[in-house]
Amino acid sequence: MPENYGQYQQSIYSNGMFSGGRQVITTDPRQLEEQARNVMSLRSFSYIAGGAGEKATMDSNRLAFRQWKLISKMLKSTEVDTSIELFGEKYPHPILMAPVGVQALAHRDKETGLAQACAEVDVPYILSTASGSSFEDVAASCGDGAKWYQLYWPIDNDITVSLLKRAKANGYKALVVTLDTWTLAWRPADLDTGYLPFLAGIGTEFGLTDPVFRAKFEAETGSKVEGEPLGAARAWLQGIFGANHS
Repeated sequence: MPENYGQYQQSIYSNGMFSGGRQVITTDPRQLEEQARNVMSLRSFSYIAGGAGEKATMDSNRLAFRQWKLISKMLKSTEVDTSIELFGEKYPHPILMAPVGVQALAHRDKETGLAQACAEVDVPYILSTASGSSFEDVAASCGDGAKWYQLYWPIDNDITVSLLKRAKANGYKALVVTLDTWTLAWRPADLDTGYLPFLAGIGTEFGLTDPVFRAKFEAETGSKVEGEPLGAARAWLQGIFGANHS
């Protein structure tokens, strides 16, 4: 991979001019969503691209982000330090990969692939509880890359403790707590296709690999997780989402 933006841009031009190559993935951010739509299933695309209600919050967030401007300064030193310290750890730049779950909908490498990519460019990766990859698999994929963990706070405190212990044991340095899913959002795109990936066992790997959840599920149902994977996925969903801790 080229070391910087300029080298990457030149490599694209060189490949196009002298080798006849063209970009497989568009460089136009406005076309990325449409390109994804053309290769994904309707259900998968709708789950990732959709929002709640009429998407008013999504529109507001995008508008707010566009208020930020890049202002160039001429005849100034180009030696800058973009590093930042958070929670006692120093990072090369103030950029984090947001926690995004159910990545199996977008790529077969799931969260492990994105975590590895983040490690290669020194961007801390935040692992979502709604992942299709376990703590252990993601940690193995990104080696010494910085890792944080986003917790959807379970109803069962024993399971909460188990998740936190696993995160710590596998080198996750910070905890991001999510409290906003005491009820699922009204998402028209998902409702119109009748699709919730967790009910199909997608994004439930944390539960299916957790020793405390597995033991409790077997005690309550008399079945091992492997024998009732979809039943276990539903039980995990009920214990993680829709939990009101107020």
